[in-house]
Amino acid sequence: MILTDTHTHLYLDHFDNDRDEMIKRAFSVGVRYMLLPNINSDSLPGLLNLHSKYPKNIFPMIGLHPTNVKADWEEEIGYLMKQFEANKFYAIGETGIDLYWDKTFIEKQKASLQFQIDLAKTSQLPIVLHIRDSFDEVFEVLNKNADQQLTGVFHCFTGNLEQAERAIELGFMLGIGGVLTYKNSGLDKVVATIDMSHLLLETDSPYLAPNPYRGKRNESAYVRFIAARLAEIKGLTVAEVANITTENAIRLFELPLS
Repeated sequence: MILTDTHTHLYLDHFDNDRDEMIKRAFSVGVRYMLLPNINSDSLPGLLNLHSKYPKNIFPMIGLHPTNVKADWEEEIGYLMKQFEANKFYAIGETGIDLYWDKTFIEKQKASLQFQIDLAKTSQLPIVLHIRDSFDEVFEVLNKNADQQLTGVFHCFTGNLEQAERAIELGFMLGIGGVLTYKNSGLDKVVATIDMSHLLLETDSPYLAPNPYRGKRNESAYVRFIAARLAEIKGLTVAEVANITTENAIRLFELPLS
């Protein structure tokens, strides 16, 4: 059984006291691959250091998170572009639009997203989208850019069936995380009708821990609880869910096999 956590912030200070032990716990339960979304220029060094330490298992993305898009976003992007030219990355992200925390920079968030979509297309990389209170706005941007070059994942998908089908039609996979294990989330009813070929597993650790650890620090080893819930919904074994979603991740991110 091979599990893949396609979205985990292992470099954050939440793990400073036990980072290596936490990664070993993930390995011990079958999590072979972990993908690291970037947040901003400050997060990139730690992210790259982890990839350097675990080059066959931990893979970096590069992007500017929408909540970090401020008045100086172009300066941030400029720094990230220099790093993009100097290093190997497996996706652009995480980017997107977040209107939950602050709507002040909505137009700059759209501009940042457009820049990163263009980068993803020209570099032939998938794009990882953060969408919070902003499905309409993100779909508006994606519709303008839809073609065979545009692909990626709707990270932490919690939308309805119509939104899921629109994302898939645009060439995206759905990142399924701990919310799937929450009672009354409704996400179980959505994924029940979605073919497994469109689904990825993720933790978004240290956030959104699945049951039975809801409310506590999340970590990549807990992706197995999400796999177990998805297996229950789909009538599959956990190993089948793990292997199918890992194959999906390898295909989307073009991960080197180890």
